[in-house]
Amino acid sequence: MSLSTLRPTVISSPVLGRPLDPRANSLNLIRLVLALAVLFAHSWHIVGAGHGPTFQGENLGGWAVAGFFGISGYLITASRFGNRIGPYLVHRVARIFPAFIVCLVVMAFVFAPVAYLVQRGSLDGFMSTPTTPLNSVFANLSLRIVSYDVAGTPAGVPYPGAWNGSLWTLYFEFMCYLLVALLGFLPMVRKSPWPIIAAFILSVLLWANMEMLRPLMQSNTDFELAARLIPYFLGGAVVQVLSPRIGIHRVAGPVAVLIAAAFIVWVPGFGGQLAAPFIAYSLLWISTWLPQPVIVSKHDISYGAYIYAFPVQQMLAVFGAHHWGVWWFTLAATLLTVPLAAASWRLLERPIMRRAKKSA
Repeated sequence: MSLSTLRPTVISSPVLGRPLDPRANSLNLIRLVLALAVLFAHSWHIVGAGHGPTFQGENLGGWAVAGFFGISGYLITASRFGNRIGPYLVHRVARIFPAFIVCLVVMAFVFAPVAYLVQRGSLDGFMSTPTTPLNSVFANLSLRIVSYDVAGTPAGVPYPGAWNGSLWTLYFEFMCYLLVALLGFLPMVRKSPWPIIAAFILSVLLWANMEMLRPLMQSNTDFELAARLIPYFLGGAVVQVLSPRIGIHRVAGPVAVLIAAAFIVWVPGFGGQLAAPFIAYSLLWISTWLPQPVIVSKHDISYGAYIYAFPVQQMLAVFGAHHWGVWWFTLAATLLTVPLAAASWRLLERPIMRRAKKSA
């Protein structure tokens, strides 16, 4: 998922097309739409209605995450190549961790007690019942989610035992940040696009051969998830390193959409990963002509929407809203998630990012 508020640096005179204008694109809107697409996909699970819309074996939420990672790869690579390692890491930590930690606290000490009270009729034992609220926060501080419930909540719902089924991707997002940080130390990576292209090709080959590698890795879930997601991030990085030569073009954009679709449809197993640069380019092209409300251009609430949607949905389910059906449930969840996302942006994310930029 792309979680950055960075704007790409303007690059002059590519051979094809124009640079992506950092002041005239709708990436904030696209990321918000992707976050709400994840919400919609999760609604099917949370109301107990199955997996929802799928395409080539991946549901809508999975494709939205792929789009997030592609946009992130493009923006974060620009950030790494435009900054020293210190400011780069300060910005990345400031963008991810504070809002994430507050979300953990809100789930443990706001959402979970309410669900526990509904479930048991009192708060007796809440602070000592596995998984305890304090431990649920501490255990997940590293971004690697190892505890999904809090004190046995949520329970009595179609999707029990998990307050947030979205946060797991942040661990792999930050892993990609560190990967680009390391690549940025290599002089040849800054001088030529080929090392990033080679890294992308290797990542696709890794995923394409996962069946052979799985037994060697003892079916390590983290390894498999990383192998699945990193190609999307590196696909965006490929678009970034090629941007001095290939800008956003009104013909290349639709062509990228067609190529991405062709790979996804006709290459089984790893077509999405192979299509990653074209997916990223397609989203960047769309951002050049898709209108974006002024309020969205000024306020990027996509991260907040992504991290708060699932707990909001589970809280609705605790109160029986899953009986409303997917569509009404999704509408209610969206209306309740957006204010939380806006509060996260205004009160936490934006102030911390501003401070990080001044201090770095």
